[in-house]
Amino acid sequence: MTRFFFDRLLQSLIVLAAMSFVIYWLIGLMPGDPIDLMISSDPRLTSEDAARLRALYGLDRPIVDRYLTWIGTALSGDLGFSRLYAKPVFQVLGPALANTALLMGTSFALALAIALPAGILAAVRQSTRLDYMINFAAFAGISLPSFWLALVLIAVFSVTLGILPAGGVPEIAGGGFWQGARYLILPVATVTLVTIGDYIRYMRAEMIQTLRHDYIRTARAKGASKSRVVFVHALRNAAIPVVTIVALDFGFLFSGALTVEIIFSYPGMGRLIFDAIMGNDFNLALVALLFATALTLTGNLLADLAYGWLDPRIDYR
Repeated sequence: MTRFFFDRLLQSLIVLAAMSFVIYWLIGLMPGDPIDLMISSDPRLTSEDAARLRALYGLDRPIVDRYLTWIGTALSGDLGFSRLYAKPVFQVLGPALANTALLMGTSFALALAIALPAGILAAVRQSTRLDYMINFAAFAGISLPSFWLALVLIAVFSVTLGILPAGGVPEIAGGGFWQGARYLILPVATVTLVTIGDYIRYMRAEMIQTLRHDYIRTARAKGASKSRVVFVHALRNAAIPVVTIVALDFGFLFSGALTVEIIFSYPGMGRLIFDAIMGNDFNLALVALLFATALTLTGNLLADLAYGWLDPRIDYR
């Protein structure tokens, strides 16, 4: 187990290093650079000034040399300076990451808390009216575009009823926990409703398949109760594919939901990455994308470790 963990950790670090170069190279291919932006904002700068500035900042060097310089400074703890926010990158990422963790973490927890029991219930009551209702709700959630759902919720609860704010962040509200939570209700509801359907469908499908196995019939023949068959014998095996899906969504959890954050004026990671790319803020975009990549790799590693806990037959050797 310990050797497997360190092997997977080493593989993740190698993938992260390779992705850091790929992301750096792709961002380097974007049209324009900080010197071009300086020239456009100050027409007094000449081509000689631009050449001198590019040499000063190393932008005239090959991309591999520039990458090695950047990775060296990043490993020493210097992630660079954000051009858009005029702050170190770490100071810009902190608040956006906290906001996204609050929004997406709450939505993620609610989606799992609702979807997993609903999927199990639909599988146990297969082909009944309850199963059809849960399936209809799941397909409705999958089919709803997030931007349309967000606009409908704003129109109903903010414009028509006037009981919830249409956007903002909890820190702006003030006045205690409830006043701050009111700013999260609509974006959390939007993200939860558009993601819950996938988890319901995965959980239902895997539980139905697991309940048809021979060892389930054996457990029933030995007199095991229905709840023991479902939650002890079937659930852990059925949860393995669902854990894989949840792990793949782990990186998305902290990279933000761009559409929802823009509609609700929520300053999270998705909006931050979009603004950084559109504003040619190379340092901020690079570090934010690498952070999302690292979290995706972390989710995959945690999923691999969870497999052994869910199914003791899995041998990490």
